[in-house]
Amino acid sequence: MIVRSLSDIEGTERDVHSASGTWRSKRIILAKEGVGFSLHETVLYAGSETSMWYANHIEAVFCVEGEGELTNDDTGEKHWIKPGTMYLLDGHEKHTVRPKTDLRVLCVFNPPVTGREDHDENGVYPLLTEAATTEA
Repeated sequence: MIVRSLSDIEGTERDVHSASGTWRSKRIILAKEGVGFSLHETVLYAGSETSMWYANHIEAVFCVEGEGELTNDDTGEKHWIKPGTMYLLDGHEKHTVRPKTDLRVLCVFNPPVTGREDHDENGVYPLLTEAATTEA
């Protein structure tokens, strides 16, 4: 059993700040836990714009705080994200998030991330792999 709090993650290698400066992600569960998915709490900062394309992952996102606009860059369709809203990128959609306020979301990735990922110039997380360990 693994029990971990967000305060346990702050200031560790699991506390990832994007090179773009548009988000911060606390990686709660990673590939090394060996459970088949990763779980993150991510804050996208108010007034920022982040374009992403998870070409190598499926991501589910659940908003717990804040508001912002999600655009499907493939179709132009826009969605308003607010607490209680979930979106699933099950078709590897290119998308852009524009938070009106700090947008705090819980994200689940499959395959799981290692914790070292950041978006490249195309908004993609590279597909990094890591063997599972029993370390909590």
